[in-house]
Amino acid sequence: MLLPQFIALRYARSGSKRSFVAFINRFSILGIALGIASLIIVLSVMNGLESQLKARILGILPHAVVEAPLSKVNILDTGQADLVKMASYLEQEVVVQSRSHIKGVIMQGVDSAANKAHSTVANSMVAGSYDSLQAKTFNLVLSRTLARQLSVGIGQKVRLISPQTSVYSPFGRIPSQRLFTVTGIFNVVSEMDDKVVLVHWKDASKLLRTPASDEANTTRLFLSDPFSFESVKRNLDDAELDYSLWRERQGALFDAVKMEKNMMTLMLGLVILVAGFNVVSALVMVVAEKRADIAILQTQGMQTKHVTQIFILNGVFNGCVGVLGGLVLGLGGVFMLNPLLDLMNSGLAFGENGQGLPIDIRWQQICLILGVTIGLCALASLYPAKMAASVRPANGLRTS
Repeated sequence: MLLPQFIALRYARSGSKRSFVAFINRFSILGIALGIASLIIVLSVMNGLESQLKARILGILPHAVVEAPLSKVNILDTGQADLVKMASYLEQEVVVQSRSHIKGVIMQGVDSAANKAHSTVANSMVAGSYDSLQAKTFNLVLSRTLARQLSVGIGQKVRLISPQTSVYSPFGRIPSQRLFTVTGIFNVVSEMDDKVVLVHWKDASKLLRTPASDEANTTRLFLSDPFSFESVKRNLDDAELDYSLWRERQGALFDAVKMEKNMMTLMLGLVILVAGFNVVSALVMVVAEKRADIAILQTQGMQTKHVTQIFILNGVFNGCVGVLGGLVLGLGGVFMLNPLLDLMNSGLAFGENGQGLPIDIRWQQICLILGVTIGLCALASLYPAKMAASVRPANGLRTS
């Protein structure tokens, strides 16, 4: 260990428990630890909430819909990182009617064989089968919430009515309608559960009275990450295709969640910044307390830059202790958060059957927080270090 590092480590570990300087030093370390722990806990919860919303809402809604048949959209490269699948798709607002209830929903005409590997609904089936959505069977898959609202179950029939499509009869103009058999029930636990029903796109096409074709008029795009749509958007613009993205429907919700997460990060970052100011005050008092030591070191030939290094490293050592303490407290708080909420019977839950707060620990964020904090401590140590370097040996020994 080099001499500046050795002395800095001794200064960081020394100090009487009754010393006011030692108290301020430990108080600054505690402030850093509490700020980091709070930031880790809050960001983990906010990340979990965002991931849960993305999985539940964007798992049902299409990531992107292109107003063109699949054959014309095949110019896009499904091998690129963001775009993973394309499939025929139809969507229309309809009315679903059971024997006792009626409700307006969004009918999604899907290709079950092409969608299954990438569909959240297919992975959330609780009864029946997603594969039952075959052409010309007029089968239908709906959510458990909607099934309860309509009082229907597997094997029962419901009527889909399309107000936008009309047929003429001796009794006048009436909406197009067909009977569908419920063959599947899913449970994504999303606010979109009771707003969507799924049928095969060819059956949807017959309900909507569109011309018979081997492919639908629109195409659904599946992205590896719905938030990473910029490259796909550029390709669609270059191809001069009309399209709509999920942001047109749910962009405001996710923007609100992102803004809230950013504001919480800013607020807790200010707590760490205040703790960094405490590092400055603690080191200033350490410099005042060690003036004689600084003078002796200078008379023995220590260069000014090495004196500066001693107090910068002192601040960095204090920051590392606070960072490690905050990391342990933060991770411990994250893993114990839901058990503590259950013990307190707080009632905070974001899931079915009373599931607790969603947790998503992102190590990239944690590493960034720790690195920025240590950098802040090093930056806060510059002024006390310059004060120490400006001490003159004669003056330091005289005042001691």
